[in-house]
Amino acid sequence: MILQFLKDHWQTITIIILYGITTWVAVKALLEARSTGKTLAYLLVLFFLPGIGILIYLLVGMNRRVNRIYSRKWMSNVRLSEKLQLYLQQESRQTLIEHSDLVTNKTGIARLLFRDSLSPITADNEAILLLNGEEKFPLLIETLKAAKHHIHLEYYIFEEDVIGREIMDILMHKAKEGVAVRFIYDDFGSSDINRRFLRQMRAAGIEVYPFYRVRLLANRLNYRNHRKIVVVDGHTGFIGGINVADRYINTSRYRDAHPQWPYWRDTHLCIKGLGVHTLQFLFMGDWNFCAEADLPITQDFFPDIKVTGEDLVQIAASGPDSERSSIMLSYLAAINQAERSVYITTPYFIPNESILNALQMAALSGRDVRLLVPDMSDSRIVNKASESFFESLLTCGVRIFRYQKGFVHAKTMVVDENLSVVGTANMDIRSFDFNFEVNAFVYSKDMNWKLTEAFLQDTLHSTELHLEQWRNRGRMARLGEAIVRLFSPLL
Repeated sequence: MILQFLKDHWQTITIIILYGITTWVAVKALLEARSTGKTLAYLLVLFFLPGIGILIYLLVGMNRRVNRIYSRKWMSNVRLSEKLQLYLQQESRQTLIEHSDLVTNKTGIARLLFRDSLSPITADNEAILLLNGEEKFPLLIETLKAAKHHIHLEYYIFEEDVIGREIMDILMHKAKEGVAVRFIYDDFGSSDINRRFLRQMRAAGIEVYPFYRVRLLANRLNYRNHRKIVVVDGHTGFIGGINVADRYINTSRYRDAHPQWPYWRDTHLCIKGLGVHTLQFLFMGDWNFCAEADLPITQDFFPDIKVTGEDLVQIAASGPDSERSSIMLSYLAAINQAERSVYITTPYFIPNESILNALQMAALSGRDVRLLVPDMSDSRIVNKASESFFESLLTCGVRIFRYQKGFVHAKTMVVDENLSVVGTANMDIRSFDFNFEVNAFVYSKDMNWKLTEAFLQDTLHSTELHLEQWRNRGRMARLGEAIVRLFSPLL
């Protein structure tokens, strides 16, 4: 009787079960909601793609801030040290007082980063601007060869190509000399690294670990370590948008075999000084998670540093483990505290409502707000999502430039004449909520001038959008943008 009933009504029963599970997942999405836009996007996927929507949510949607994918026990122990917190607070306060003429109205940003993530603002740093791989890699290689005690590397993408092999040969040589070499790679971004390459590194004495190994049905594809950090001997660090791969270098030695690759425009920083200690702190936290180790806080890792530089440096970091999106909040504070100008370069522009409103408000208030994005992203869907925001920005007076020379991958912000931001975080929801990211905030008129000059040079290789012309782009283009924008929080 029961079997016959099930046989006669299996389709109806299947639909009821499917929508029952969908409703349960929808309630879970609502309870875990931190972003209204992202939650609505998931609800659309769940109910318009029954079954498939459930799989998508389980793979990439579950809120891992609640489930704590990343143990911060080691970092929490450090944070709970009242002595350390008091020391950093006093140092930051003293730095702000002594350099008030340079920081001016940006003290709110410095205080925000300290109170939210215990990141101090440090003085007497030397920050070196590196444009493209042609400038980054020679200095990086020189620094690696000079290492005496340790080399710490953390990369989203590390490829076994010409530059990848060149750097690995140096690292293996240094490891054999007795230098401690620790290397973290993202298991998704560096999926092309083969086991033979890893065995060679380990055989040479390099300690290598993937960050959060990707496994099917474990929601790990969505949470990526997008950081690019190098720390050498605790006194020199590198941070920015440039991974380790030949396509980041625009010279024939690395690109002759790939004539189809576009010109790659990117930005990186080399930092010498106490600002490197925060990068070291972040690396060690990630390392202790990946290696299940417990690197100690010692003088070898955090040496006394005397640099004649005049730059103030503060590091912003956030990820799925953060209580709040520190990087998004720091971007928001920088835009809101701008007095004259905000110049942003980002390869992926999918802002949340707060960032979008801040840019509109800044432009309407008379600030010079400019946005530089690729003419064509490496993702057509992301490109369409970005375009859906252009008209509302142009209407408010934001100037938008689309880079024509190649692909612009830099993630930078220049505010007024005293604040520069260079790092790994894009101006998009993925970087705000899903990825582990890190940015350097540099308070320096010299760095600001150099980065402003680089931005203006990039606009010479760009096409500026104009409101009336953009409004005439056609109904089908508008419709495509509107559809993609519905799902933009998931991209």
